Amino acid sequence: MLLAFFDSEGILHHEYAPDGQTINKEFYMEVLRHLHESVHQKQPEKWRDGNWILHHDNVPAHTSHLVQQFLAKHSTSQLQQPPNSPDLAPCAFFLFPRLKKVLKGHRFEATEDIKQNSTETLLDIPKEFTKCLQQWQKRWAKCVAAEGNYVEDN
Repeated sequence: MLLAFFDSEGILHHEYAPDGQTINKEFYMEVLRHLHESVHQKQPEKWRDGNWILHHDNVPAHTSHLVQQFLAKHSTSQLQQPPNSPDLAPCAFFLFPRLKKVLKGHRFEATEDIKQNSTETLLDIPKEFTKCLQQWQKRWAKCVAAEGNYVEDN
């Protein structure tokens, strides 16, 4: 499983869960530690100013008390995802479809080959992340206008 975090300028952090790893609160805490290190290194001004917001969905590992304590301790602002709103997750409507489009139809001999090709594709995605965030804002506006009801199209 690929876990990816990005902003308008591109990929901030990505990593793969080990085979068979459940994305539980303990594992996700380690991912967040790595994300914090990446933001600190790649976007020092955002880190210094606290000028970044984490948006993740509502899976139990993300909303656990342990994870929420970690984020509060590190002054990480969050944007909560409304329940049952996969159309508001940028990875779902933007990032993963681009990865699938490039990798579709290819056969890979081993898991490491999949990871290598996925990482290359991930890092080669044109800097369309600003467009992604614009789409995201439009989707949120539709969600608000629909009073939180499911919004499917762009």
